[in-house]
Amino acid sequence: MQKSIILLIFITLCLVSSAQDLTPSGVLYASGETHIAEVKLQADLSDDSLATERIYNLTDNDWNSYGVVKIGNQYWMAENLKTTKFNDGTTIPVISDYNEWSSLVSPGYCLYNNDSGKYKSKYGLLYNGYTVSTGKLCPIGWHVPSEEEWAVLINYCGKKIAGGNLKERYNWMSPNTGATNATGFTALPGGSRGNLGSFMDAGIRGHWWSSTENNNTDVWNGTMSYSGSTVNGGSDHKKSGLSVRCMKDN
Repeated sequence: MQKSIILLIFITLCLVSSAQDLTPSGVLYASGETHIAEVKLQADLSDDSLATERIYNLTDNDWNSYGVVKIGNQYWMAENLKTTKFNDGTTIPVISDYNEWSSLVSPGYCLYNNDSGKYKSKYGLLYNGYTVSTGKLCPIGWHVPSEEEWAVLINYCGKKIAGGNLKERYNWMSPNTGATNATGFTALPGGSRGNLGSFMDAGIRGHWWSSTENNNTDVWNGTMSYSGSTVNGGSDHKKSGLSVRCMKDN
């Protein structure tokens, strides 16, 4: 009798432990072929939030894991991309030398100031436009958003305050105008690398590629600044190094 009671208690404890390990929704989506695993979680969002859902974990070919946020009808990475491989497993060349960077007319990436310890984990990598143009940079099922898709995001967030609603609140130079991060997008000032190889703007501005090419050499990008609450559109040479956010395919 005593052994039966002990066994019953043991089984009960195991069942309780298993229940605590479930995600809040208990739903898991996975695709081993593309290394993508998504766990839908109950969103922890304030009443004034512009995000409607948060999802974890999107994984790239380096097994870096990213949070994802739904803003309007779009799903965006909530972090800058940091993969060193295309989605077919091919390695993207890392270019540290200034002269090599300025003469490159093929895919490449770098770390801001060539400092992996300080920048990679928080700010991600800087990719040149030739890397984006391959169409293979984001995990399968995701893509570098077009200028039009950026426009949808900006309009949803309010043109005059979109940057504020997208910017993270604490890691920008003061005054970090308008920053609320109401979307959960968590935009950070990862800076950029110019087409001549120089680094600039860390802590001050964030620059993100689109997939929209203006011509053979220039690509549209969006910029956010510590001193403003808008998202400003511009164009940079493919030799430049900017951050990347991936967006889920429709």
